[in-house]
Amino acid sequence: MKLKYFAIGILMVCLSCDDLTELNENPNGVEPGVINPNLVLPTVVTEASKLYLNLGFGNIAGVMQHTQLDAWFDEHNDYAWTNQSWTPYYGVLRDNKVLYERSAELGMEFHQGVSLVMKSMTFGLITDLWGDAPYTHALNGDLSGLENKLPVFDDQETIYRGIIADLETANTLLSKDKQEYIGLYEDDEVPYASMHMDPALWRKMANSLLLRYYMRISSKLPDVSRQGIEKIYAHPEEYPLITSSDEDATMSYAGNSEGDSWPSNAVFDASGSNYRRNRMCATLVEVLQASNDARLGVWASKVEIPLVVDAGLPEGTDKIEDGVRYLSPDVVGAKLIDTDPEYVGIPPSISNLPSGYNLNPTPGQTSNNPHVSYLSPIYADAAGPLLKARLISAAEVHFILAEAALKGWATGTANEHYLAGIQASFETWGVADTYDDYVTQPDIVLSGDTDEQLVKVMTQKWIASWSATTESWFDYRRTGLPVLEAGPVAAREVLPVRFYYMQDEIEMNAANTAKALDRLEKTQYTQADGANSAWSKPWLLQGTSKPW
Repeated sequence: MKLKYFAIGILMVCLSCDDLTELNENPNGVEPGVINPNLVLPTVVTEASKLYLNLGFGNIAGVMQHTQLDAWFDEHNDYAWTNQSWTPYYGVLRDNKVLYERSAELGMEFHQGVSLVMKSMTFGLITDLWGDAPYTHALNGDLSGLENKLPVFDDQETIYRGIIADLETANTLLSKDKQEYIGLYEDDEVPYASMHMDPALWRKMANSLLLRYYMRISSKLPDVSRQGIEKIYAHPEEYPLITSSDEDATMSYAGNSEGDSWPSNAVFDASGSNYRRNRMCATLVEVLQASNDARLGVWASKVEIPLVVDAGLPEGTDKIEDGVRYLSPDVVGAKLIDTDPEYVGIPPSISNLPSGYNLNPTPGQTSNNPHVSYLSPIYADAAGPLLKARLISAAEVHFILAEAALKGWATGTANEHYLAGIQASFETWGVADTYDDYVTQPDIVLSGDTDEQLVKVMTQKWIASWSATTESWFDYRRTGLPVLEAGPVAAREVLPVRFYYMQDEIEMNAANTAKALDRLEKTQYTQADGANSAWSKPWLLQGTSKPW
């Protein structure tokens, strides 16, 4: 349910009315002061979840080389970004503020706790994506004072500390037994969200997000990070976590309309282009193939027509027989091709015409390349059991704890969490029966020195972030892992590390935006962008030498 507010901007004069106060009643909407929090909560959760999925299944999947687009590709493949808008994120936060304030008025602690979880995650995304941002004075546009109309940009440290404090409060608010809460009705379950109206699951989500943000600041505030993570791990009754895949915090898609369907679906997209253009990236495909990873078959389709180059064929041979395209070497020439008979991905930022890769006979915006792997057909559906926005998972929790253990922190053994993270991901994607064979492979076994083990942990975390690659991008910026190289026609020779502040904010809130821009660190890659560049480093990355 999409919450909407309607404002009456013009006082209409009714000559037949003696009591003009009747005109102040809004017949079309519900005022925040009387609204039932159960009407707002689903909107906050579903809209925030869609924003998160659209990042991780969208352009960030291109940055992290899970997918590539073969048409209309420049933002996805090449980082040809412009000013990105945070308006939808603050829109969710405005609804969320109504949810929190109304819940506090009514003493509905469950709803308050959920609101703080969603506030933390949404503000976390904003600062992770852009850097410094309005926080302390954000969402106060209805109040008087210039500081509320044109809010200052809080520095990242302030925002992260605020997020951590709010999640601590949420953990407390959500710590009661279900029957102790008021206003919590089964009929008002959060639509399609795995947590529903279950305080225990929301509490686990809050604490799992605490782990995420403590690790996020580990390079800048290592003592705060270590103390926080060790405290959580040492007190599982006080800080329960998501530790099994059936507890993952997710939101499924209803599939009833364009607005509540999986974004690449070919059901409400009559042309099917959103599905057809989205291809596997060679970087991910090759990593999965090297270890016989069964998740590849869940996420990708096999090529429709494999290529075979045969030196024994007469010159000029280019023919299709029995579903295979046979070519003589002279036809291929110096073109880059991939003759894998099953799965082929497009290399990252390969060319100005990625649809032409692998000798596609129909390059262009409406191509149907039979020689490159499409995504699995499930991603053309409007809804399905695997089509979920994955907000935070057991796999992520275990990989965070594995990384912490490699740092020497008191979080158990790195190998225990590493294996649990892999297993949770295999369970999520329905290939648990292949887990035992997978983890005994020498390249998968957690061996070598600490640096080598960290590479394996972060590589597995990157793989497990399929369709939620935003978190993997934030990890990459912090650790430089997995090692990824920008393609030959990318906007820069390295991967970007932030979003651009949008032009409207620069113009309308000029003084405060200018101060935020001054706090960004320009690098050799910012070039003509100046400070407001996707290659400028926010506080979180300054002085860390990461990722480049």
